[in-house]
Amino acid sequence: MPRKTPHPTSGASLAPALLVFAGLFAALWLTHLPLLRLPYFWDEAGYFIPAARDILLTGDLIPHTTLSNAHPPLVMLWLALCWKLTAYSPLVTRTAMLLVAAFGFTALWLLGRRVASAPVAAATVVLTAMSPTIFSQSVMAQLDIAAFALVLWTLYSHIAGRRWQAIIFAALAAVAKETTVAVTLTLFGADLLGWCVYRWWPALAGKWCLPRRSPLQCSAYLLALLPLVGWYAYHFHRTGHVFGNPDYLRYNVGATLTPVRIGFAGLMRLWHATGYMNLFVLTSAALLLIWDGRRYTRILRSQQAQQPISQQQPHIRQKMADVGHVSEPIAANVQLLLAAVVLAQVAEFSVVGGALLARYMIPAIPLVILLAVNVLRRYAPRWQWWVAGCAAAFLAALFFNPPWSISPEDNLTWVQYVRMHQQAARYVERHYPQDRILTAWTASDELNRPFLGYVAKPLSIVRLENFSAEEILRAQQQPESFEVVVAFSTKYEPPHGIFQRIPGWAYLQTRYFDFHRDLPAATIARMLHGRIVWQEATTGEWIAVIEIEKIRNAEFKVPELKASKLASAPSSLPDIYNELNRLREGVLH
Repeated sequence: MPRKTPHPTSGASLAPALLVFAGLFAALWLTHLPLLRLPYFWDEAGYFIPAARDILLTGDLIPHTTLSNAHPPLVMLWLALCWKLTAYSPLVTRTAMLLVAAFGFTALWLLGRRVASAPVAAATVVLTAMSPTIFSQSVMAQLDIAAFALVLWTLYSHIAGRRWQAIIFAALAAVAKETTVAVTLTLFGADLLGWCVYRWWPALAGKWCLPRRSPLQCSAYLLALLPLVGWYAYHFHRTGHVFGNPDYLRYNVGATLTPVRIGFAGLMRLWHATGYMNLFVLTSAALLLIWDGRRYTRILRSQQAQQPISQQQPHIRQKMADVGHVSEPIAANVQLLLAAVVLAQVAEFSVVGGALLARYMIPAIPLVILLAVNVLRRYAPRWQWWVAGCAAAFLAALFFNPPWSISPEDNLTWVQYVRMHQQAARYVERHYPQDRILTAWTASDELNRPFLGYVAKPLSIVRLENFSAEEILRAQQQPESFEVVVAFSTKYEPPHGIFQRIPGWAYLQTRYFDFHRDLPAATIARMLHGRIVWQEATTGEWIAVIEIEKIRNAEFKVPELKASKLASAPSSLPDIYNELNRLREGVLH
């Protein structure tokens, strides 16, 4: 392990960590204050909040108001406990998740201080907290911020030499989110590799400061998997399925095991961990500084070999006086371990996980930031300015979207989504409380489940998958089943996406990642013989309420109405695509 300032294990040593935790929580709570009362968004509303609420109301770990995905219940138990002690509300939920985030940032501070220095630790915490994806996820009732926290505590405990503490945190991480087993197995593999190197290449093991443990000691990390195995056994006993309902398993595992998809997903996961949401500003700067610093090191060594220092070029001497003068590098074995943990998560999510969600890589992002900040500290004389520039880039990405598709939850785009859906729900509840409403998820849950915070009473819902041409054509065949349509953008689409211009990009996304294009609200209204009565839009997102033009209580006029409308509405898939092409060309307005 690296040679750093010792950290006592006595009770008195907890005081600085507790102060840091309190300060971090206060800062997180204040910076997220405008978001704390927002209703639940996307997968929060679709699974995690219903599952936690079922635990609160029934005490049952298996959700019954939504299909079980076999996610371990630790996060849902935490939310149910917080609601039980206080009240069920978004404010309590989001505050509870910020407590988890602050717990994770405390571990990141301890880790950075131990392997690098206090300034590096502080800068790493600030940049990580400002990273758009982590900033947004810190306040959301999902599993990823808990995985982030417990993985960091596992790594800190491991590097500090507290193996049983690390095993306990690894076990908790596994029952918070099952995919953290990749980190646990990486630590097991690192210990096993150290044992092998010590056995056959002892000099190399000493050079790299590898830990010397027996195979039995190495296997101790496998104990951290037992609680997760127990959960899956219990889930199978209760539901007959080990890994969740068959559709969920097929989407996240069965449909992902093709070489093309694995390769493409691997590149995207690596991008999410090292470059996404302006993270490339930090990692690129670190790589350039490493290259520049090593170049000057080679020049200095060459000059030292040829002439005394007094005769060397002054600017070379000054450069080398600046490079590496304030910080030692993170120990080589620790750098290798952190890099292995990052790559293990990239590899894992290249194979599993149906959606290319950036939040899956949240436990890896702080490790990349820590390694990069230490490079800035070593090689940049005014490294604080470099950190400030990276922070500005993160802040820009938090508010402004890139010219390619993103998930709204990756920055504050999700706030716009929630507020538009709030307004639409209020309008529909006020004007159409008795009507049947055709819509897709997530609005189908928002309008039918009052506990999500959008409506006071459940509305009658007719569901469809999305607002693609195929789905609207199916709805067109059953016009008598609904009176109102709530249509919205189910995916964020930038006005001028640069990747959409790449040949084959749309096919690849459609074939492997469930990509589709939502029809515009005006086209949906024409196809379903309705009129838009309310709509709202921001860049890349929109929502509209469409009233179907039926003459109620006058059935004899309905056929005449349909006939008159069918003459002007597209009635087949080719017609719809032709109309969309005309829309793109600006013929229809």
